Amino acid sequence: MSAAPKPPPATPVDNLLRRLRFEHGEMSQEALARAVGVTRQTIVALEGGRYAPSLELAMRLCHVFGRKVDEVFFWRDGAPPPL
Repeated sequence: MSAAPKPPPATPVDNLLRRLRFEHGEMSQEALARAVGVTRQTIVALEGGRYAPSLELAMRLCHVFGRKVDEVFFWRDGAPPPL
C-alpha cells in the first residue's frame, strides 16, 4: 500500500528561508524565530509552504539575512495565480 499523496501547499508563495538559514551558519529554526519574534512553529510552517508571512514579518526575515523581499519570497509557479 502506498502512502497518501502529500497535500498541496496552502500558499502560492514560496521562499528560500531554509537555504538561507544554512548559508548563515546553519542557523536553527529556533534562532531565526527568536530573531524575528515568532515561534519556531511559524518558521516550520513558512518553510513548509503552509503559511505566507505578513509584510512586516517578511521584511523582518529578510533583514536577518540582508536580502530584499523578492530575493527571499517568490511565486511558486513563477507568476501570481489568477484572481
